[in-house]
Amino acid sequence: MSKLTDVPKRLLIGRALRSDRLGETLLPKRIALPVFASDPLSSVAYAPGEVLLVLSVAGVSAYHFSPWIAAAVVVLMFTVVASYRQNVHAYPSGGGDYEVATTNLGPRAGLTVASALLVDYVMTVAVSVSSGVENLGSAIPFVVEHKVLCALVVVFLLTVMNLRGVRESGKLFAIPTYIFVGGVFLMIVWGIVRGVFMGHDLSAPTADYTVKAEHKGIAGFALVFLLLRAFSSGCAALTGVEAISNGVPAFRKPKSKNAASTLALMGLLAVTMFCGIIGLAMASHVRMAENPAVDLLHHGVPVGGGFVQDPVITQVASAVFGNGTFFFVVLAAATALVLFLAANTAYNGFPLLGSILAQDRYLPRQLHTRGDRLAFSNGIVLLAGAAALLLAVYGADSTRLIQLYIVGVFVSFTLSQTGMVRHWNRLLATERDETARRRMHRSRAINAFGAVLTGIVLVVVLITKFTHGAWVAVLGMVIFYGVMTAIRKHYDRVTEEIALPPPDVEDTEDVLRPSRVHSVVLVSRLGRPTIRALSYARLMRADSIEALTVGVDPTETKALRAEWEQRGIEVPLKILDSPYREVTRPVIEYVKRLRKENPRDVVSVIIPEYVVGHWYEHLLHNQSALRLKGRLLFSPGVMVTSVPYQLESSEAAKRRVRRRQNWSAPGAVRRGPVERRTKEPAGTGSAGGTSAAGRSGGGPKD
Repeated sequence: MSKLTDVPKRLLIGRALRSDRLGETLLPKRIALPVFASDPLSSVAYAPGEVLLVLSVAGVSAYHFSPWIAAAVVVLMFTVVASYRQNVHAYPSGGGDYEVATTNLGPRAGLTVASALLVDYVMTVAVSVSSGVENLGSAIPFVVEHKVLCALVVVFLLTVMNLRGVRESGKLFAIPTYIFVGGVFLMIVWGIVRGVFMGHDLSAPTADYTVKAEHKGIAGFALVFLLLRAFSSGCAALTGVEAISNGVPAFRKPKSKNAASTLALMGLLAVTMFCGIIGLAMASHVRMAENPAVDLLHHGVPVGGGFVQDPVITQVASAVFGNGTFFFVVLAAATALVLFLAANTAYNGFPLLGSILAQDRYLPRQLHTRGDRLAFSNGIVLLAGAAALLLAVYGADSTRLIQLYIVGVFVSFTLSQTGMVRHWNRLLATERDETARRRMHRSRAINAFGAVLTGIVLVVVLITKFTHGAWVAVLGMVIFYGVMTAIRKHYDRVTEEIALPPPDVEDTEDVLRPSRVHSVVLVSRLGRPTIRALSYARLMRADSIEALTVGVDPTETKALRAEWEQRGIEVPLKILDSPYREVTRPVIEYVKRLRKENPRDVVSVIIPEYVVGHWYEHLLHNQSALRLKGRLLFSPGVMVTSVPYQLESSEAAKRRVRRRQNWSAPGAVRRGPVERRTKEPAGTGSAGGTSAAGRSGGGPKD
């Protein structure tokens, strides 16, 4: 079965890579830009349209506020970029906002940030894919008719590409991203040349249309609220900025410098494209409406339900290049493709953050290990599953999904920058060098301004978007927070329960007894289950005994060897090298080699296992043990023994079973037990004249 499943796996994701080739997957800046910045770069395809859609509520007259909203978004973008440049230098390990908040504000703030980022990464995939499907559907009717199916297919393809490895997927994503960026800049430059220097009149396809205002004469607080809502919609251009700070380990050395340079370039490109599209939209008289069938009028008549409202970037490209021209088609195709690829930001951020959270025991440990292609495969699959569920529930409708967007981004922005202020305060308390202090004061001022500004924007976003669907994102953060807290409590409880006493304290339960059996005891870490398995092996009077572990993580393996020697355990510890991070295959090959060297010997493999009492705890433990037992059972001459270690939750389950066994159904005691009757000889019933009722009369009375 392993060989049958291995073939399609290799066809999809390629051959496995050794751990020592991890350095080959690190990214240069030219590849890191499209990998980590495709989300904020592609958001200029829909963020300007969201601004105009909100302003259209007050009619075309409100469009003159769009340059001011664009200016506010630019200030916010530069502030966030400048703030995160401090982050990547101060925290280059890849924890990003989560590490900053946890270190400086405490575990609860860190979990809040992690919950917000996980929700936002899922939303990034859902919004980007659904928006790309809608853009593609304007040219291909089949896509519009089967939006959900097409969106799920795109998610599957993105998942496969990312499972092949970050560098390989980055090469695939770089070309369309650079074509999109180049096409937008060409459109902006050519639009300026035509409009300013050549005196041409730029006219969008909807320039002759009018917008019926849903609320006329908006002023005062209502106008302020409308502008704030438009600003919060335009802030979609900032989504994904934090991904670079989370992905610093994926950069080539010098990691922090390259990440900071990529971050600055991303910010410059994004704000230039955003402002250029807003400016050209105003110059070409683009018209947008939230409900175009009713509110968009042509010669005073509503356009009706058959009208397809093209995105702002498409209308601007039509005005600048001309509808159907070569450059128009290239930009339209690149826009649709880059919206699909924008999800790649989440495919790089979510698995890396999930790995860090798993290492901190807030998520299952399976998310911490790398797959065959040195990518965090389990995190990639989990992200794809969550995004696919969201797309199915919301029908791949970007208008509905985008209301859930950017709440998590600004939660992480605000807490991260607040944490950075405390970081600089802590360093300033001990730093005496004046040059270093001046640099820290400047960095603290940048982060403090970023914390205040993003905090204000977070309040604005919550107020203006909460009733429009943002509450779902907030609920998602609460669920993630609760689940991660429960997982951490479980792991902490198990660690405390299986912990060994200090080396100088004798533990009567787990003292090693005289050896009686020859065994190979599998070890992952030194704890009570391991000591119990060693004790059992030594009781079996074997010719020899050894402990066996697989060296997947050098740091953990080194720590295990040091503790093994410190405690003076007499059983020799053998470490198997695993360059491909596999556990099952090295053990199987080692056992087969023992059998081949001594064909008449019996190899007894002893596996320590946890016994848990809840179904969900099984997902967190014993997965490697199950795979090993399944493979070893088919090896002749190999005996497999499980040594269970009962956790407290298993005792609770045992008590529940006992209560169910002692429970009596209503009427059970009253009816009494049913006695087993002996079979009578044939014919006695009629010969003796005794009926069934008569035979039963001698039984016990009720």
